[in-house]
Amino acid sequence: STPVLETWLPIWDDWNQTWYTHTPELSDCFQHTVLVWAPCVYLWVCTPFYCLHLYCNGQSRLPLSPLCSAKLLLGFFLASFGFVEFFYILLERNQELHRHLVFLLSPVIRSLTVVLAMGLIQWERARGCRSSVVLFLYWLLGVLCSLVPLRANIQLARLSPDIVHHLAYFSCFALQLAQVFLSCFADQAPPGKSVPKNACPVQDASFLSKILFWWFSGLVIKGYRTPLQAEDLWSLREEDSSEKILSDLEEEWTSRQQAVCISLRFIPDKCLALRLVSREVQHLGTGGALGSHLPEQAQLLRKLQKEQSSGFCLLRTLARNFGPYFLSGTLCLVVHDAFMFSIPQVLSLLLGFIREDDAPLWKGYFYASLLFLFSCLQSVFNHQYMYSCFSVGMRVKTAVMGLVYRKSLVLTSAARRTCTVGEIVNLVSADTQKLMDFVVYFNAVWLAPIEVALCLFFLWQLLGPSALAGITTVILIFPLNGFIAKKRSKLQEIQMKYMDGRIKLMNEILNGIKILKFYAWEKAFLEQVLGYREKELRALKKSQILYSISIASFNSSSFLIAFSMFGVYVLIDDRNVLDAQKVFVSMALINILKTPLSQLPFAMSTTMQAVVSLKRLGKFLCQEELKPDSVSRDPLKLEEDSVVIDNGTFSWSKDGPPCLKRISVRIPRGTLVAVVGHVGSGKSSLLSAILGETERRSGSVAIKGSVAYVPQQAWIQNATVQDNVLFGWDRKKSWYHRVLEACALLPDLDILPAGDATEIGEKGLNLSGGQKQRVSLARAVYRKADLYLLDDPLSAVDAHVGQHIFEKVIGPKGMLRDKTRVMATHGMSFLYHADLILVLGDGEVTESGSYQELMSRDGAFADFVRTFAGSERKECSIPRGEAHTPQPFVFLEPPSYFPFVCVSGDRNSVSMPEHEPDIEQEQIPEELGKLTEADKARIGRVKLELYVEYFRTIGLAFIVPILFLYAFQQAASLAYSYWLSLWADEPVVNGTQLNTDMKLGVYGALGFAQGQKETNLEERLYLFCLLRHVTDTKAKLHLELLRNVLRSPMSFFEATPSGNLLNRFAKEIDAIDCMIPDGLKMALGYVFKLMEVCVIVLLATPFAAVIMLPLALLYAFVQSFYVATSCQLRRLESVSRSPIYTHFNETVQGASVIRAFGEQRRFVLEADRRVDHNQSSYFPLLTSRVSRWLAVNLEFLGNGIVLSAAVLSVMGKDTLSPGIVGLAVSHSLQVTGILSWIVRSWTDVENNIVSVERVKEYADTPKEAEWALEDSSLSPSWPQAGTIEFRDYGLQYRKGLELALKGISLHVHEREKVNGKGGKKISAKGEIYIDGINIAELGLHDLRSRITIIPQDPVLFSGSLRMNLDPFDAYSDEEVWKALELAHLKNFVSGLPDKLNYELACTVFLGQRQLVCLARALLRKTRILVLDEATAAVDLETDALIQSTIRSQFEDCAVLTIAHRLNTVMDYTKVIVMDKGHIVEMDSPSNLIAQSGQFYRMCREAGLV
Repeated sequence: STPVLETWLPIWDDWNQTWYTHTPELSDCFQHTVLVWAPCVYLWVCTPFYCLHLYCNGQSRLPLSPLCSAKLLLGFFLASFGFVEFFYILLERNQELHRHLVFLLSPVIRSLTVVLAMGLIQWERARGCRSSVVLFLYWLLGVLCSLVPLRANIQLARLSPDIVHHLAYFSCFALQLAQVFLSCFADQAPPGKSVPKNACPVQDASFLSKILFWWFSGLVIKGYRTPLQAEDLWSLREEDSSEKILSDLEEEWTSRQQAVCISLRFIPDKCLALRLVSREVQHLGTGGALGSHLPEQAQLLRKLQKEQSSGFCLLRTLARNFGPYFLSGTLCLVVHDAFMFSIPQVLSLLLGFIREDDAPLWKGYFYASLLFLFSCLQSVFNHQYMYSCFSVGMRVKTAVMGLVYRKSLVLTSAARRTCTVGEIVNLVSADTQKLMDFVVYFNAVWLAPIEVALCLFFLWQLLGPSALAGITTVILIFPLNGFIAKKRSKLQEIQMKYMDGRIKLMNEILNGIKILKFYAWEKAFLEQVLGYREKELRALKKSQILYSISIASFNSSSFLIAFSMFGVYVLIDDRNVLDAQKVFVSMALINILKTPLSQLPFAMSTTMQAVVSLKRLGKFLCQEELKPDSVSRDPLKLEEDSVVIDNGTFSWSKDGPPCLKRISVRIPRGTLVAVVGHVGSGKSSLLSAILGETERRSGSVAIKGSVAYVPQQAWIQNATVQDNVLFGWDRKKSWYHRVLEACALLPDLDILPAGDATEIGEKGLNLSGGQKQRVSLARAVYRKADLYLLDDPLSAVDAHVGQHIFEKVIGPKGMLRDKTRVMATHGMSFLYHADLILVLGDGEVTESGSYQELMSRDGAFADFVRTFAGSERKECSIPRGEAHTPQPFVFLEPPSYFPFVCVSGDRNSVSMPEHEPDIEQEQIPEELGKLTEADKARIGRVKLELYVEYFRTIGLAFIVPILFLYAFQQAASLAYSYWLSLWADEPVVNGTQLNTDMKLGVYGALGFAQGQKETNLEERLYLFCLLRHVTDTKAKLHLELLRNVLRSPMSFFEATPSGNLLNRFAKEIDAIDCMIPDGLKMALGYVFKLMEVCVIVLLATPFAAVIMLPLALLYAFVQSFYVATSCQLRRLESVSRSPIYTHFNETVQGASVIRAFGEQRRFVLEADRRVDHNQSSYFPLLTSRVSRWLAVNLEFLGNGIVLSAAVLSVMGKDTLSPGIVGLAVSHSLQVTGILSWIVRSWTDVENNIVSVERVKEYADTPKEAEWALEDSSLSPSWPQAGTIEFRDYGLQYRKGLELALKGISLHVHEREKVNGKGGKKISAKGEIYIDGINIAELGLHDLRSRITIIPQDPVLFSGSLRMNLDPFDAYSDEEVWKALELAHLKNFVSGLPDKLNYELACTVFLGQRQLVCLARALLRKTRILVLDEATAAVDLETDALIQSTIRSQFEDCAVLTIAHRLNTVMDYTKVIVMDKGHIVEMDSPSNLIAQSGQFYRMCREAGLV
C-alpha cells in the first residue's frame, strides 16, 4: 500500500503549483491516474445498468455494418496500444516499478475498459441499439481527459529522444477522436424490418443529432425551398400512434373502471345510498356537515363517484402510461437547474478574477469558457426537457381523443342529451390543449419553490441576513399569485361553459341551416351566438386583467427583491460594501429567481385549468354507458325465434319514466311484423329496446343472428352513394345491383353526375328525404342480415315508390322474404301482408295478432282501419270539381327525379328561398361526383397585408404609445442597472462606501419609475389592448366569420364539412382571443430587453460589435429560414384537425346505426387514422413551434455573445472596472433566454396569425343576395293576391350539370300560389313573379319571411319550446298556445314541467317534431305555405287532423304540397306531375285520373283507383 500512497500524495501536493501559477501544469501522477481512470470508472459504473436497459428494451438484431466494424477495429487497436504500453513499461522501467506502479496499472485499466466498450458494441448490436449515448460520452470524456497529456506530450516530443512513445500516444489520441466521430452516426436498421414510407428521421438519428435536433434540418430545408405539402410529412412513430397508445391505455382504463365496479359491489343498496347522499347534500343548507351523518356505504359510494367525476381516475391512468417518459424529461430539467445555478458561481469567480490585479490571465479564459460551456449545456438539457414534455403532451392528446371517441359510441340516450356534439368538440380541442399545457408546465409547480429556496440560499451566502428582506418580498408576492390563480380558475370554468354553449349552438345552426334560411331566422340565431360570445369574452377579459396584474407584479419583483436586500444590507452596517461581485452575482441569482416566480403563476393557472378540464373529461368518460348485457345476442339457429322479449319494461334513462311497459313479444324467424300506434306510442322505442339502446328496467331481451337497422331519420355519411350502401363491406356487383334496383335507386343514379360515385353532402344535404331513406334502406338490405329493424322506412317516399319497395324488398315476395322484419309504420296498405301486427298505446302492447285476427276482434285497431279506409274510399269517390273550397296545387314526381326547389333570386338570377350567384368553376368529368371540398392549407409565409389588417384593428393611436412606453421602460431599466455598476465601482474608504443613502435613493427612484411604467404598461396592454382588441376581434373577426357563414348559400354547407366550420369557431377563435395578444406582448417585451442587453455589452466592450453584428445577421437568416416551414406546418396541422371534428360529429349523429350494424371497430380505426394524420403534422410542429430546433441552434449563437462578452472582458481586464464587466456579463447571460422567448413568442404569433387567415377564408366565398334592401318599397302585407308566374324557368344543381328543371312556364291565379320543397339549385334562367313582383328584386328575408315551409326533416334547436316556435318573441303567449292547440300539441305541452319554457330539442319523437314544425307555420300564417311531406312521420289519424287543420286555417292561403300519400291530395285544385324536369301533366285530380296518364298509374299503384 505504501507505493500507492506515495503515488497519490503528489496529486494534492502539486495542486497549488497547478492552480496558483501563470503557466498551469498537471503532475504526471495526476495525468496517469485521474485523467485515465475517470472515463474508465464512468463506463464500468454505467455498464450494468445499461446492459439491463438493453435487455429490457431490446429489438431485433442488427447486421454487422461497416460502421460497427470500424468501431470494433478501432477498439481493437486502442486495446492493443494499451497492452503494448504495459509491456513496454514492464521491460524498460522495471527498476522503477515500486515507485511508478500506477504507470503500469493505467494502460491495463484503459485497455480492459476498451475491451468492455467493444463488448458493449456487440451487445448493442444484438439488442438492436443503433446509437449509444453511453459510449459516446465515454469516448468524449476520454478525449477531453487526454487533452492535457496531449499538450504535455507535444512539449516533450521536441526534447525527448523517446519519439516512438510520443507517436504512440498521438496515434492513440487520434483513434479516440475517430471513435467520437463514429459515435456521432447511427447504425443502419435491421434488414427484415419494414420501414414505413417517409419514416421519421428521429428513429435513424444518432444521439448527438437527437440532442441538437439536427435530424429536423431536412424538413426545414425542404420547407424553405418549396412550401410543404401533406405528403412531405413524416409518418408517425409507432410509439406515438393511436394503435399503440390506446391499446395500452384502454387496458389500464378498463382495469381502473373495473376496480371501481368491484368496490361498488360491496354496496348492496346503491339506490338507498344515493338517496342518503342527496338528502345529506340538502342538509348542508341547514348547517349540517356532509359526511358526519352518512352511513359507511353511502360515504364509499360518494367517494367513488367523486373520484370518477373529478377526473383523478383519468389522471392516474395517464400517469401510469406516460409517467416514465415524463420523468426522464423531469430528470433533464433537474440537470438544467444544476447548470443554471452553477453559472452565477462561475460569474462570481470571473468578477473575482477581474478584481485581482495579479491574477493569471488563463484563469479568466478558463472562467469564460466555463460560462459558455454551462450555458450550452443548460440550453441542451432545457430543450430536451421541453421536447419530452411536448411528446408526452402529444400522446396525452391522442389518448384523450381516443377515449372520448370510444366513449361517444357507447353513451346512453340520456347521456347523449347532456353531451352535445359541440361539447365533445370542445373536449377534444380546448380541454385537450389545457392538458397538454399542464404536462409542460406542471413541473414548475413543485420545482419553482425549490428554485426560489436555492436562490435565496445563495443570496444568504452573499448578503447574509439581508437576504431575509428578499424572502419577505417573495412571501408577499405568493399570496397574490395564489388568489389570482384561484380566481382565474373559476373564470375559466365560466368561460368554458359559455364556449361550450356557443359551439353547441353553432353545431345546431350548421345542422339546421336549411330551417334557418327557410324561416329567415339567421338574425335571431346570430344574436344568440353573439350573446354567448359576449359572456365568454367578459369572463376572458376578467381573467386577462387578473393575469396582467400577476405578470406586472412579477416583472417588478426582481427590482423589489434587489432593492429590499441591497437597502437592508447597506443600512444595517456601514461596513457592508456592495462590490461588483456581490451586486452582479446577486442580480444573476435574482434573474434566475424571476424564472420560477414568473412560471409559478402560469403553472398554477395552467394546473387549475387542467383540473377543470380533467373534471369535464372525467364527467364525460364516467357518463352512463349502454349495457352490453341488456340484450342477449346469439347466432341464429333453425326453428328459433329471432326476437324474444319477456315482460320487459324499458326507459330512456335510469331515473326517467318507462317508455315501454310489460312488453312480452316472440317474433318467429322469417316473419314480417308491423308495429303500429299513434305518435309517441312507443314504436321507435320498441325497436330501440330490441337494439339495446334503452335502459332495461326489468324482463329480458334476446335476439338471434345479425342485425340491420333503418332509423326513422336516415343517417347518411359524407361519402359516395356506393360507400353509404356498402358501409364497409366489399362490393359484390350482382348483389349490389339487385339491391339498388329493389330500393328504386337506379333511376336516381342515372341523373347523378357521377352515378353511385357521386359524393353525398354531410347528413345527405344534397338528397331528398326519400332518397336518403332509400339509401339507408339499401345499406341495410346489402348486409344480408338475419334480423331487420325498419323504423317507418316508407314514410318519406312516394306512394308508388313505397309500393315498389314493399313488393321488391320488405313484402312476402321481396328480397327479405326469408328474413325477420320488424317494421314500425303508419301506412295502412301494408298491414294486410304482415304475419304479426303489434298495436302500441302509451308504451304497452294493446293488441297483437295477424291482420285478420285483429279485424275479427272489432277492437280499437279494427275501428281505426275501417274509419280511415272508408275515408280513403270516400275521398276517391267525390267528384273533384265539387270541392267547396278551392284547394292548393300539389307537385308530384316519379322517383327518377330529385324533388325540385323554388328559391329566391339575386339581382341577376331567380330562385327561392335562396339563390346563388354564378360561380365560374370548370368541372372536369373525373370530378363531377365530388361535392365536399377538403380543408386546404395555403402555402407560403403569412402575407404582410394580414398583419397590417390585424394591427389596423388595434389602431395606430394605440400602437405608438405602446412602443414609447416599452422604450421608456427599458431605458429606466438600463439606467438603474448602470447606476448599480457605478455604485459597485465606488472605492472603499476606511472599510465603507460614501453616500450610500443617496445611491440607494437614486437606485430606488429609477427602479420604481421602471416598475411603475411596467405596471402601467401591463395594465394598458391588457386593460386596453385586450378589452379593445378582443372586442374588435369579436366585431371584426368572429362576427365577420359568423356573418359570412350565415350568409353563405346552401351549396356552401353541402361542400363544406361542419368539422371545418366548427374548427374555425372553436380552435381558431380561441387562438385569436388568447394566443396572438399574449404572443405579441411577449415578443415586443423581449425584443426591447434584447436591445437593452446589446447596448450594455457594447458600452462595456465596443469591440463586441464585430462579433454581435454577424451573429445578428445569422440569427435573422436562421429565423426567416425556419418560419416558412413553421407556418406551413401550422396550416397543415389546422387543416388535418378539421376532419377529426367532422368524423366526431358524424359518429355522434349515427351512433345507434353504427352500433346496430356492429361497425364500431371500423369507425374507431377511422377516427384513429384521422388523429394520427393530424399528429403527423403536429409532431414536426412541436419540434419546431416551441423552438426546439431553432432555439437550440440560436441559443448557441446567444451563448457566443456570452463568450465574447466574457473573453473581451478578460482581454480588457486592465482598462475595465469590475462593475462594468459584471453589468455586461450578467446581462449577456440573459441573452439565451431572451432569444429563446423571442423565437418562441414570435413563432407563436406567426403560427397563430394563420388562424386569422383561416377565419377570413370564408370572406371570399360566394354569398347570397342581401337579406334586406334599403330602398325596398315592399308593402308589409305583401303578397295579398298571391299570384305566381313562372316564365321559362330552369334550375340546375351545380355549374356544369344538366338542367334539373327545364322550361317551366306556369301561371297561377289568385289564391293558387306555388312554392316547392327545400333543397338547393342554382338558377339557370327564367323569372318568378309573385303578385307581379320579380322575386329577384327582393331581399331574401323580405321574401322568406312571407313564405312558410314545413320541411320533410323536422329540426328543433336546443332551447325552450317557445324559442323554437318564435325566436324573435314576436307573438304573445296566447297566440303561441293557440298555434299549439291547432297543431294538436296543447295537451302534450301542458303536461311538460316548464310548459313553453321546457327544453324540448332532445326529448320529442319524430312525429312530435313534425307537429312542432306545423305549429311554427300556424303561428306565422303567411299567405304562402309549402308542405314538404309534412305528415310523413305521423300516424293516419294525426295526419287527418293535420290535413283538417291546414284546410281550415289556411283556407285563404296558397298551399303547395309535395306529397307521397296520394289520398291526402285527392281533393286539391290541381296536381302537377313532373318527369325529368318537365311538367308532363297538370290538371285537377279527377281529370288526370280520367286521362289515364302517369297520375292515374300512381293512384292505381297506391290502391286509390
